Amino acid sequence: MPADEGKSVLEQNVERRAPSLPMTSAEKANVIIHYYRGELGRMTSWRDRIDRTSNWSITVVAALLSVSLSTPTSHHGVVLFAMLLISLLLLIEARRYRFFDVYRARVRKLERHYFAQALYPQADLKPDWAQAIATSLRNPCFLISYREALFRRVRRNYVWMYVILLMAWLLKISTPKLLPNDTEADVVFSLSEAVHNAALGPLPGWSVIALVAVLYAAVMFSAVHREPDDGEFAHGEVHV
Repeated sequence: MPADEGKSVLEQNVERRAPSLPMTSAEKANVIIHYYRGELGRMTSWRDRIDRTSNWSITVVAALLSVSLSTPTSHHGVVLFAMLLISLLLLIEARRYRFFDVYRARVRKLERHYFAQALYPQADLKPDWAQAIATSLRNPCFLISYREALFRRVRRNYVWMYVILLMAWLLKISTPKLLPNDTEADVVFSLSEAVHNAALGPLPGWSVIALVAVLYAAVMFSAVHREPDDGEFAHGEVHV
C-alpha cells in the first residue's frame, strides 16, 4: 500500500501548501528586498527602545537633581538614589542593546555586501557573505556579551550622567547651605566634616564614600576599556 494512500486528504493538502523557494534572480531579489525591510523595521524598533531608556535616565537625573539642589531640606541621599536608578536603567539598556546588535549586524551585512555591490561593484566581495545571515536566522544568538554591551552604553551615554551626579553629590555634602543643618559657613573646610555629611541613615560617612568610590571606579573602567573592534564595529565609525 503506497504511503500516500495512508494519509488523509487534509494532510496531503497541508504538505502541498508549503511555500516554494525563489528560483529566478528576480524572485530572489524580491525576497531580499522584503527581508531587508523586515530586519530594518526590527532594528529600528530596538533602537527606539534603547533611546527611550536613555531618555528616562536623563529625565531621572534632571528631576532628582532639581529636587536635591533646590532646597536644603532635601537629603543628599536623593542624589545617591538617582545613581541607583540610572544604574538600573543602564542594566536594562544593555540587555536591549544586545538584541539591537543582532538585527543591526544583519542589516549592515545586507547593505555592505548586497546593496553596496549593486550600486558600485567591487572585486573584494566575499561569495559566502550570506552564510552568516542564514546561520543567524536558523540559530539566533547574541553577537556580544552582556559585559561588552554594558561597557558600550556607559562609554556612549551614561558616563556623562554619572559624572554630573557625582559633581552634584560632592557639592551637596561639601556645602553646608545645601544641607538640612544650615550653618553660616559657605563650604566645608575639613575632610572630617565632609565625611560626616556623607552619612546615610545607619551607614557612617566613610562607608558611603567607599561605596560611591567603588561604583565610580567601575564606571571609569567601563568608559576607558575598549573591546577589540570586531563584527560591525570594524566597518566604519557610524555606530550607536
